[in-house]
Amino acid sequence: MSDEACGDDERRQDRLDRTATPGPNSVYSHWIRARNPIWMLFMPVVIWILKYVPSVRLKNVVLRTVGAEVGARTALAIGATPDFMWPDRITFGEDVIVGYDATILCHEFLQDEYRVGDVWIGDRATIGTGATVLPGVRIGADATVAANSLVASDVPRGTTVAGVPAEPVDDHLSP
Repeated sequence: MSDEACGDDERRQDRLDRTATPGPNSVYSHWIRARNPIWMLFMPVVIWILKYVPSVRLKNVVLRTVGAEVGARTALAIGATPDFMWPDRITFGEDVIVGYDATILCHEFLQDEYRVGDVWIGDRATIGTGATVLPGVRIGADATVAANSLVASDVPRGTTVAGVPAEPVDDHLSP
């Protein structure tokens, strides 16, 4: 993945595809128009199984098969969850590490619309345990997302972010 993916001033919100869901029903009643029902019959099961498969190699093969771009030596820990509706909108660079129970979302359902956006994770980026990455986010090469963080905006190359929402931290404080 090129470093330029995190170098522009475009906001995450501006990169999302938005679909209005008018009517009295919850946006969740519109999922059948969002993604092919046949896809939805098997993809949640595939992603659920992947969460508990210990083989990184098998996870990468399956993710590539369903359309995700997965760089060499990328590792998703047990419990890590790629988006089950749109795993094909995730790009992992090389040597990416995604920690236990981290979630990478490419969609968000709101009251009157749903939004879908690509997620890019640069080479050698690390996403900590329990972190959540929202749709449309770009995480630069060599960036680190701390455990239990909520990534709602882009993370520049080499930056460490932490918190809810995740914000840059000074990682030079260690002795």
